[in-house]
Amino acid sequence: MDLGLISVRYARALLKAGIDVKLEDKVYEEMQTLADSYIKVPGLKFTIDNPMLSKEKKERLLIVASGEKICDLSRSFIKLVLKEGRESIMQFIANSYITLYRKQKNLIRAKLLTATVVTPAIEQKLRKLVESKTNGTVEFEAATNPDVIGGFILEYDTYRLDLSVKSRLNAILSQLK
Repeated sequence: MDLGLISVRYARALLKAGIDVKLEDKVYEEMQTLADSYIKVPGLKFTIDNPMLSKEKKERLLIVASGEKICDLSRSFIKLVLKEGRESIMQFIANSYITLYRKQKNLIRAKLLTATVVTPAIEQKLRKLVESKTNGTVEFEAATNPDVIGGFILEYDTYRLDLSVKSRLNAILSQLK
């Protein structure tokens, strides 16, 4: 049994249903919340996989993990997944939906890592740079890490632009060795 193939089929069906009823954006937010819940609460997967837990409790748990106030389409989808006994791949389905949605909407994730907080103007310039390079809409995330020391690291799609002081110092150190 190919879990990737099965999860993509479920995710594709959910995306198509979402587009039909114009709820694909809402479902996207809920699937992101669900995927984040699986990451933040490692015990969630084990609990959902527990055969001793009733389908009703699993349904309630998945609804809460999706953001509590979810749309009827997501609620119906969770019920369908439980009915078919596929709750063990719900995390894969959520991640597959996110991937398919981003591909459908030409949505690119970008992450900016700096030593200190950047101004919104600089963040906007970098967002425009990524948008011009990818011809898509950018979902931008900025984070700070003092280990960068200075400069920045910009990651998007499969690209990484590392203009940090730390990487420059490491390059100099390796040349000296």
